[in-house]
Amino acid sequence: VRGFLSDRLPNGTLESLIAAAQSASSSSNVQAWSVVAVDTPETKAALAKIAGNQKHIEECPLLLVWIADLSRTEAMGRRHSYPTEATAFLESFVVSVIDAALAAQNATVALESFGLGMVYIGALRNNPEEVARLLKLPPSTVAVFGMCVGYPDPARPYNVKPRLPQRVVLHRNQY
Repeated sequence: VRGFLSDRLPNGTLESLIAAAQSASSSSNVQAWSVVAVDTPETKAALAKIAGNQKHIEECPLLLVWIADLSRTEAMGRRHSYPTEATAFLESFVVSVIDAALAAQNATVALESFGLGMVYIGALRNNPEEVARLLKLPPSTVAVFGMCVGYPDPARPYNVKPRLPQRVVLHRNQY
């Protein structure tokens, strides 16, 4: 969905989406993700500029920015004098990105059940430092992608993009 009505989401919707996200699987239950809910026009406009001037970022009533977040793990380790060297490993970063993606997909299923639509915004990775500055992200975090959320504008219809046939992506027992 790249066309949204300006209608605000009902009270409690954001919290329901995050509850659904929190129900996603998490590697070793680390839950190495966070999300920043953005609804101020100025911040959405700045993020839209970073993402190549994608107007739907400015038009949607809510932009969720999904964060790969190792800052909590590091802070807890320091607080309890546990080693935190593993957070610098590629595996830890990959886990945090996957956790964020799984959480976001759970939120997507929930929001669609409410009659809402969404589109992922990978282009926020065009300038991760500026995104981090705008959202005041702590060290050891990175915005993985954004997600525009809102009611689809019926005057701007959308279609599911074509998908590769299963014979191309499905392999049985071996590639």
